[in-house]
Amino acid sequence: MLWFAVHLPWLSLEAFAAALDEAQRRQPLALLAEHEVQAVNAAAAAAGVRPGLQRATALALRPDLQFGQADERRDAQALQAVVHTALAFTPAVALDGHSVLLEVASCLRYFGGADALLARLRRALQPLGHRVRIAAAPTALGAALLARWRDDLHQGPQRDDLKALQRLLDEVPVWLLGPGRKHWEALQGMGLQRLSDLLTLPRAGLARRFGETLLDELDRARGTRPDPRPWLSAPERFGARLELAQRAEQAEPLLHAAALLLQQLVAWARARQSRVLAFELRMLHESRHRAGAGVPPATALRVELAEASVDAAHLQLLLRERLARVELPAPTLELRIDCHELRRQAAPNAELFPNRQSEQAGLQRLLERLRARLGDDRVLALQAVADHRPEKASVLVRAAAAPAPSLSSSSAPSLSSSPPPAAAPQGPLPHPAWLLPEPQPLAEREALPLFQGRLLQLLSGPERIETGWWDGDVATRDYFIAQAADGALVWVFRQRLPVRDPAQPLWYLHGWFG
Repeated sequence: MLWFAVHLPWLSLEAFAAALDEAQRRQPLALLAEHEVQAVNAAAAAAGVRPGLQRATALALRPDLQFGQADERRDAQALQAVVHTALAFTPAVALDGHSVLLEVASCLRYFGGADALLARLRRALQPLGHRVRIAAAPTALGAALLARWRDDLHQGPQRDDLKALQRLLDEVPVWLLGPGRKHWEALQGMGLQRLSDLLTLPRAGLARRFGETLLDELDRARGTRPDPRPWLSAPERFGARLELAQRAEQAEPLLHAAALLLQQLVAWARARQSRVLAFELRMLHESRHRAGAGVPPATALRVELAEASVDAAHLQLLLRERLARVELPAPTLELRIDCHELRRQAAPNAELFPNRQSEQAGLQRLLERLRARLGDDRVLALQAVADHRPEKASVLVRAAAAPAPSLSSSSAPSLSSSPPPAAAPQGPLPHPAWLLPEPQPLAEREALPLFQGRLLQLLSGPERIETGWWDGDVATRDYFIAQAADGALVWVFRQRLPVRDPAQPLWYLHGWFG
């Protein structure tokens, strides 16, 4: 077996600082847990602030120190995003504290070896914004201990090389073991600094003094005792929240915070081996504003994609367009993204030259951006309807969700006659792209239509339709392609049935070519 351990030593602080802007992250930061400093950034550490200090002492060292409250739920959500990223590479993923363990022996060949897999894993983790330590070892706990100890052991002991692993573990500080932290003072008083020091003492005495757990973890790390672990899996629904560092009264400043949640969403979708079809962003308003008339608890923004995607930059671009049109009824301090609409499909094939698939993907992304900027109801497409009447042969529908043609009253059977028997067989005449809102009546001379005072020259036709008898809007027409005096091609028709009023025109202009 071969395990990769991804350790996140600064997880809590990074999860807190994720909602801050760049300038705020450069300021001295510290996390508090029960009025005691739990973690600090580099700027605070340079001023002498360190974990374990009381809040008042830390402020005395650096009066402008910014504090955040430790939050286990926030840490768990950030750690879950790392788990989802790991699940995109192997289904054998487990947790050990703030370390994510991946068993990768079965997928090395697929990714081209351990080095290639490690490089891809680092690239996948980078958007989450965490500093990580990665180590490789034949045992899960051994890899976790090496990752907590040093950051240069990703090319450590390889598969089944327990001897090399045990030699490395001999130098690991004993306090990195879970029970070692609990009994650190006693172990230090006995001169037990490294794991190798534990091996020089009688096991029975160590078990009586420090408990069986210490020896159990030591054996599992060295590979002399089995270390079964439950595998993790991605949930069927995604939900993540982020508390903002300061209140937001407009939607545009929320984009940075929402981008962090989108990275977690993409990691989850990849862990599910799927692509995102739609997601919802909820902007929760401050409770003291919810009592106002007409102020909802949250403002929801739903983003639908024409083509499923796991491109975080593309999702962020669509969200930016939507947020630009949102007006918040009240300030917000928390964001939440929910998603359960996925599509399982293969990743798009990367081609050197554009093909029909890539061109279609480009069109879909254009439609998504237009819908995000203008609104779903303002980006429309023509949908064909089974009706021979040109004015009823298509309807406008949403460009992203065009329904399939349905058999309704507008698609009842119609009668379409063929050209006269004497004419040569021919297919349907071409139809113009531009139709008039209503057919325009034309005068006639010598049984030919007039347009702008001049006779039209009939070039082809007739194309006869007889339809609409089932809904009372009967159309009996002969369509012709005609040429005007200026060379323009027009589409005209002549009523076939006799009219009761002799003044009623027989010829009509219905469309234009070109």
